[in-house]
Amino acid sequence: MEGIMMMGVEGIKKTILHGGTGEKPKFVTGTKVTFHFRTQLCNDERTVIDDSKKAGMPIEMVIGNLFKLDVWEILLMSMHIGEVAEFCCDVIHPIVAKSLRRIAVGKDPVDRHIHTCGMVNMFAYHSLGYDDLDELQKEPQPLYFVMELLKVWTFKYDRESWALNESGTCGQGNKLFKQGRYDDTTLKYKEAIMCIKNVQTKEKAWEAPWLRLEKMANTLTLNYCQCLLCMEEYYEVIEHTTDIINQHPGAMKAFYLRGKAHMEVWNEAEARDDFMSVLDLDPGMKKTIKKELLIKRKNNWCSSLM
Repeated sequence: MEGIMMMGVEGIKKTILHGGTGEKPKFVTGTKVTFHFRTQLCNDERTVIDDSKKAGMPIEMVIGNLFKLDVWEILLMSMHIGEVAEFCCDVIHPIVAKSLRRIAVGKDPVDRHIHTCGMVNMFAYHSLGYDDLDELQKEPQPLYFVMELLKVWTFKYDRESWALNESGTCGQGNKLFKQGRYDDTTLKYKEAIMCIKNVQTKEKAWEAPWLRLEKMANTLTLNYCQCLLCMEEYYEVIEHTTDIINQHPGAMKAFYLRGKAHMEVWNEAEARDDFMSVLDLDPGMKKTIKKELLIKRKNNWCSSLM
């Protein structure tokens, strides 16, 4: 066992159990990593909570800033290929444990039903959806995460021929959406968005090539949000559309999708404001908005837009 070192995050210590090989990999947006993890209580028995090896297959994830999972990304990005390391986490452990558990069963690691903004809100108590992790959150104690980094690879894309077309990732996502395969659709859209963001980092912000990529990324993100609406993941829709609106206040579809999401979670004032913005940007949307409101009106949801 090699020496303990502090990570660049408060409350996390790292112990290298087995050294890796070669230079430390370069992690950029779109980098894929494959790893095993084990979660243990900090008790005499080192009780195991989760173990991907017992589940029979490693975990795969994509590094990127779109889905805001920076805590355990930082853990993995500190490692060499082949390295086995133990991370003692005494602050944010229930959230980390939950994200890893969701990935292990093929789910998106983000808790979409609870809207949080930044690390501060992570400490406010709410159910994590797992009884054992809820108990840990009520009575916090350190947890150990043992990770083994198996593989790291970064895709290289030619900005002119990566082909987000009918035969490429975007086209595949569109076909899956029409088939109602929403889980598969979101994975395809994520891959395409990460692809674009990776290429966009090589362009100068706000110049023509960057703006072209930005438009493509926003279009895909809105397609992703449309899929999330079908999955009833309303709070993530609100988060992503708000990010787009803050950067591009003329994005009519972003206001429309956010309005629909607000309507579904009974944020009447916010939905009304978004639908008014839609009508300001495109008066031709009046019939569509009216149809949406009529549907909700049948469920005792009122609006002055009627």
